[in-house]
Amino acid sequence: MSVDTILATIVTRMNEEPEHLEGLTYTYEFRLTGEEEQLYQLKIDNQTAEYATKRQWEPKLTLELSEANFQKLATDNLNPAMAYMNGKLKVHGELTHALKFHSLLKKYT
Repeated sequence: MSVDTILATIVTRMNEEPEHLEGLTYTYEFRLTGEEEQLYQLKIDNQTAEYATKRQWEPKLTLELSEANFQKLATDNLNPAMAYMNGKLKVHGELTHALKFHSLLKKYT
């Protein structure tokens, strides 16, 4: 499943069931490494979610990982704590925001 498909699915589910987004205002940025670096953003604001394939908003948190590891993370096949400790996941920003993102992923994937 492509990153675009994963993010589109997450955004659709968030907008269909926004109750878990109440009170959240976050922009997450994903820097996907590999042959060609890719950048995606997921914005949650006022119980609405949207994503972009370029930088449009100032992120609260940036996650840097490979595309394959992003796909594993989004499908709950990668433990984010272990990935962070093993250097497969780099976090730029507060770790509490990363934990919140992981809990949202579990609810919406």
